[in-house]
Amino acid sequence: MTQVRLITAADFASDCPVPLELAACIARAKPDELTILLVGIPELTRAQVAVWLYGRSHTHEIGVRVAATCEGASLRRAAGLVGNQLYDLSRRPYTTPSHGSHAAGGRRQVSLGGSRGAAHTSA
Repeated sequence: MTQVRLITAADFASDCPVPLELAACIARAKPDELTILLVGIPELTRAQVAVWLYGRSHTHEIGVRVAATCEGASLRRAAGLVGNQLYDLSRRPYTTPSHGSHAAGGRRQVSLGGSRGAAHTSA
């Protein structure tokens, strides 16, 4: 029998380089608030936070913003080649990732009524 375990905030806190409450504030911060939150955090820790945030699909953009406050050497020390790429990415204007979006740009219609071409016959 398969058991399902609920994911809790503690699961994310185990590898977070700062207290989870601070990470949540950083993730929700507006750009002008972000600078204030990051002031007291050492650069290597900021680099680790940037990599941690970038590694989660819903916080990519904020991870790039945090990375923009770090030098390349700190990001490389925090994550090697990934840190190097994150440094390069943080120096360019941010563009929203295109993965998961439809090429047509609209939503596909979903029907629960079955296929239109299916013929229903009564016996």
